[in-house]
Amino acid sequence: NRRRKKDDSILEIPSIPNPFPELCCSPFASVLSASLLPKATSRKKQVIKVYSEDDTSRALEVPNDVTAGDVCQLLILKNHYIDDHSWTLFEQLTHTGLARAIEDHELVREVQSNWIMEEENKLYFRKNYAKYEFFKNPLSFFPEHMISFPSETNAAVSHSGILQMFLSSSTYPEIHGYLHAKEQGRKSWKKLYFLLRRSGLYFSTKGTSKEPRHLQFFCEFSNSDMYMSLTGKKISGAPTNYGFCFKPNKSGGTRDLKQLCADDEQSRTCWMTAIRLLKYGMQLYQNYMQPYQGRSGCSPLTPMRSISENSLVAMDFSGHRSRIIENPTEALSVAVEEGLAWRRRGCLRLNSHGSPIATSNMGMSIHRSQSWFHHKISREEAQRLILQQGLVDGVFLVRDSQSNPKTFVLSLSHGLKIKHFQIVPLEDDGKLFYTLDDGHTRFTDLIQLVEFYQLNKGVLPCKLKHYCARIAL
Repeated sequence: NRRRKKDDSILEIPSIPNPFPELCCSPFASVLSASLLPKATSRKKQVIKVYSEDDTSRALEVPNDVTAGDVCQLLILKNHYIDDHSWTLFEQLTHTGLARAIEDHELVREVQSNWIMEEENKLYFRKNYAKYEFFKNPLSFFPEHMISFPSETNAAVSHSGILQMFLSSSTYPEIHGYLHAKEQGRKSWKKLYFLLRRSGLYFSTKGTSKEPRHLQFFCEFSNSDMYMSLTGKKISGAPTNYGFCFKPNKSGGTRDLKQLCADDEQSRTCWMTAIRLLKYGMQLYQNYMQPYQGRSGCSPLTPMRSISENSLVAMDFSGHRSRIIENPTEALSVAVEEGLAWRRRGCLRLNSHGSPIATSNMGMSIHRSQSWFHHKISREEAQRLILQQGLVDGVFLVRDSQSNPKTFVLSLSHGLKIKHFQIVPLEDDGKLFYTLDDGHTRFTDLIQLVEFYQLNKGVLPCKLKHYCARIAL
């Protein structure tokens, strides 16, 4: 009875009208729409540390589902770099001396989940000009003596035909050749004849026989990653410096590695490129085409020009009336002449009293501020830097010569090889010049020399295209 009286007294109290009924949520009918509510961000974040060539580092807070390509784009924006679609995130395993370029679509969280806690593994951010170069020039990546096509295919395969066969699910070229393989659980290496097919990598137990009874399975790639060996000779006793290996996911020590070694860089590049195409297929092509999507009428081989660039024309102001230079050869020669004239005018500076002075001393050291110049690095270090940033024709750097302190060396990548050219200083009538061809072509400083060979091949096997630089984060 007492409870009933209390309930009756509560019911008798007059209800206060709600001045904002639209803010009330009834248990039966929701007033607020779900679309108006803020979406809960369930994406967890992690902190990753990325290093550069000069060992400077930067910590980034990124979502767990961030890809390697997203990390590169974030670092490009934060450091105000030019996006030329060659920036790459690298994984380096310090303990085993292995490194690989992480594909743009790979999740960084999955890459780091395969690391062992006690090892000091690192992520590096650097250029990789050879990342998708095989899409532009596949013939240089797959030599004729290492590749064979299906019997129904014609003997002559076109430029795009090789790529279509690699990306096709029905037809796949066969890569074959000799490789040095490290025997499991032993320190010895054995030279065997290997074949790469869609089902995996095999080696022949009897010479170069391709009969099924003589082929033995070596490795498949769905549950493993491919690495380049940086110190194969030192750690594993490899017969050459062109080693690579397969590391199973969630693997611990070096005994689980399946190590191989090629005789030259061309062979190693062919094997590793073909395995990348076999493992990822069309995903690589989508990564390559992604920067060019949305550009109407723009080919992936020719970067799109801006509107301001398209409105520019070459002009000649030497006569009484200006005229448009329509001949592209004439326009190029005029541009080169203007550049050389600007360089000659730059050789004179004004002192504090306003009189011109010769800057011969400054011309000897002006190159030190350039990104392509590397002060006092060894031949091996120069080769390592170029190799890390891709053995593409035209990748170069300039360094001091160790054998002759007064000269410089131009290190250049061409034909999957690194070549070195000596830059010799010459003195004529009290003026100092630099030359690559025994004085036939002379330059007042190294900047003029590099700019000339960026436009003209000259005595070099190719033009200077990409400079190898050490960036700072």
